[in-house]
Amino acid sequence: MERILIIEDELSIAELERDYLELNQYEADIAGTGQEGLERLKEYAYRLVILDLMLPDMDGYEVCRKIREITEIPIIMVTAKNEDIDMIRGLGRGADDYMAKPFNPNQLIARVKAHIARFDRLVSRSQNKEEDIRIRDLLVHPVTRKVLVNSEEKTLTAKEFDLLLFMASSPNQVFSKEHLLEQVWGYDFFGDVTTVTVHIRRLREKIEKNPSEPEYIETVWGVGYRLKR
Repeated sequence: MERILIIEDELSIAELERDYLELNQYEADIAGTGQEGLERLKEYAYRLVILDLMLPDMDGYEVCRKIREITEIPIIMVTAKNEDIDMIRGLGRGADDYMAKPFNPNQLIARVKAHIARFDRLVSRSQNKEEDIRIRDLLVHPVTRKVLVNSEEKTLTAKEFDLLLFMASSPNQVFSKEHLLEQVWGYDFFGDVTTVTVHIRRLREKIEKNPSEPEYIETVWGVGYRLKR
């Protein structure tokens, strides 16, 4: 049975999430603080994390960043806030999805299933692409999931790497935001194209000498993006 970690300090909400997960044949553990959640992640093999933004010991953004140092499994961030800046910050720290309270528990379950399925597809796809990809000074290692620019390793979130690998696998091809959302996040993803824009911007900040004048990830106005060979 697949195991989910809930990091949530409001016990009533955590127990509701756990009950719905168990009704859908998942095991679920509850951690009331960010530190407890991080310790559990080092001990157990979880398939996905449901992470509250407001925690008593550290905020969800910091927990999300630390989780990404441990594992690349999907993270669904849950918060009482419903602002674009919160979504952008969450996605920038490595979250895969963002839900604002109150939410329909059935929608949460749908997202859990979709993200686990998408993660499995991307892992399988990455394992089947073993050859390194070099585009000028950019080097992408599909197997080790490492990215180097001028021989300097860059730290990417799981989704940033997935997006870069997808585009680098077809250099010079123009992709619409909608197509990138479907291929990298999955057909069942519940977000919008803003997610793609945020990740493109953060990728540029990490791999470009000058993000405002990108050498690699080019915007094709009115169409989308391409990674220039």
